[in-house]
Amino acid sequence: MASPRVQTPAGPPHDATPRWFNTYGGALSAWVLPYSRGGIPKAMFSFRRLALLLALGLPALHVLQAQNSSQDSTSSSTPAPQQPEAPQPANPQPANQDQSQQPTAAESQGQLSVQARIRARREQRRAQAIHDTYSHLYEAFVGGGYLRFTPGPGLQRATLYSWDDALTRYYGERLGVTVDGRGYYGTAFVGLNPYAITRPAISQYGVLAGPTYRFYLRPRYSIAAHALGGVAIGNFSGDTSGFSPASLGLYPDSTTYAIDGSIIGEVNVTPNLSLRLAGDYYGTGFGSSFQSSPGFTYGFVYRLGKQ
Repeated sequence: MASPRVQTPAGPPHDATPRWFNTYGGALSAWVLPYSRGGIPKAMFSFRRLALLLALGLPALHVLQAQNSSQDSTSSSTPAPQQPEAPQPANPQPANQDQSQQPTAAESQGQLSVQARIRARREQRRAQAIHDTYSHLYEAFVGGGYLRFTPGPGLQRATLYSWDDALTRYYGERLGVTVDGRGYYGTAFVGLNPYAITRPAISQYGVLAGPTYRFYLRPRYSIAAHALGGVAIGNFSGDTSGFSPASLGLYPDSTTYAIDGSIIGEVNVTPNLSLRLAGDYYGTGFGSSFQSSPGFTYGFVYRLGKQ
């Protein structure tokens, strides 16, 4: 089948196959659709339009990208606004120290209260032990002693051994009244003499009374003192074979005053029984002179009765 002839606007008609779209512009035959009704335009004309759009759009795209990058760099370089910090206390450490010291102070107070209770119980036990030991009504002493005594004027000191008994009536834990009886025995060296008597035996006895005071009390021991006064009876002629004591240089037999002062230490075995050791100062007035005689006493103390 022969192709129909197509009349173009600028030249003579030419042979072409029937087309449904007008690609040549101008007058169309009955077989070709005009451009306004959807025909395909010329290819060169479409390419030029696309190139123009790209030429105009690419610079605008680069400008937009540059603006975006500058905005990003500006936003990244600009520091973020700092929020105001909360005010802090001027000295936070003391608060922490107070918090740390509060439990320490509480613990210290607890420990102190426990220690105070322990001390109070200890003091109660000690006071009770002292009361049980020293609240007796009577105290009896039985023992012996040692005395350095001058038996006559111009003679050397003689050693006398004694027995000593005492009874004390207490009017409290500390103060009491003591009655004491003692006897001393020994020999006196009188030197050479026409009577051939060089070591006659002598003795003396004393009865004394006075106050006793305990000034230091403990459950296991105590320290006390007493001051006694009384009479002393001297027997210096019992071993002189009938010769007078004065002929041998001894004091004459007589009754005179006597005083005694002692510092007494006692160690408690039980609340009723204790051991005593006392330093003694014994003074007498034989031969119208004063004899100061140091010595000591020792023995057992037994307590009885309740105040």
